[in-house]
Amino acid sequence: MSDVWVADVLGEGFEQRTLPLGADEEGEVVATLVRHLPARRRPWSRPRLLEDVDVLYVHGWSDYFFQRRLARFWTDRGARFFALDLRKYGRSLREWQTPGYVTDLATYDEDIRAALDARGDSVGRRLILLGHSTGGLVLSLWAGRHPDAAAALILNSPWLEFQLSAVARTALSPVVELRARLRPLDRIRITDHGFYSRAQEEAADPDDPVTIDPDWRPAGGFPVYAGWMDAILGGHNAVARGLGVRAPVCVLLSARSTLPVRWSDDLTRSDTVLYVEDVARAALRLGSSVTVERLDGALHDVFLSRPEVRRDAYARLDCWVRAFAAATAGS
Repeated sequence: MSDVWVADVLGEGFEQRTLPLGADEEGEVVATLVRHLPARRRPWSRPRLLEDVDVLYVHGWSDYFFQRRLARFWTDRGARFFALDLRKYGRSLREWQTPGYVTDLATYDEDIRAALDARGDSVGRRLILLGHSTGGLVLSLWAGRHPDAAAALILNSPWLEFQLSAVARTALSPVVELRARLRPLDRIRITDHGFYSRAQEEAADPDDPVTIDPDWRPAGGFPVYAGWMDAILGGHNAVARGLGVRAPVCVLLSARSTLPVRWSDDLTRSDTVLYVEDVARAALRLGSSVTVERLDGALHDVFLSRPEVRRDAYARLDCWVRAFAAATAGS
């Protein structure tokens, strides 16, 4: 593993480190860890809320980490912030690879382990996992398999249930499993008009712009393959059985979903990717302590919603984090 941190594309205050992961059938595989560290506290100033905390963020499907504001939320409170571009995504995507492709979500245990090892000194530090969409599913499954590793799990519109309901998932799973076993790289037709990307552009804050790399985050998303879809459905089936996550969980979700069949302003004020009612129900099977926050007007990524909704999302997150910090002080 390279121990060199270099300047990141996000600019001042952000660094990245390449994490070699060996090779698979397509060749060399790497993950990439991005870090943003808090400013040093003056000796005479009061301790900050999360000075003993490391945050590890994992992105969603057809995505990568690009949100400076989200990183600053954590470092302003004293935490060390790390974001992981998983293998075959974003900074980790190589030209010979099938973007985002794995056939088992447990494969990402290697990426997460490498990221945790690369943080540096972590003795006495608590870990908060923060995942968006598919990253929320990946981290939920990981937290279930590693019950004592994380102090908290925070999920931003996690993909915990298939869009066509649990009944459809149950019926579809064996069909997709067979197709994945016989022809894992068969493409599954998914219609994406780019409306979600357009909705984010409409909701963008001109005072805090973000720059998106279209190769790392294409407007129409990456192609979907049978082997990958089988892995996702396997994750959904595991959530449906219950994960037994011991850490407290906070789930941030839009108040409603809209089917993106044609463009309208509703698409800038709702989740157009997941059916949020199904996700809210599925979230309650993650563990014994689950808080679900519903945000009126939020997009699929609640932190990319219109400014007033985004402020609400950060305010609710801050409230939950303060309660977590108070409840676990000295632990």
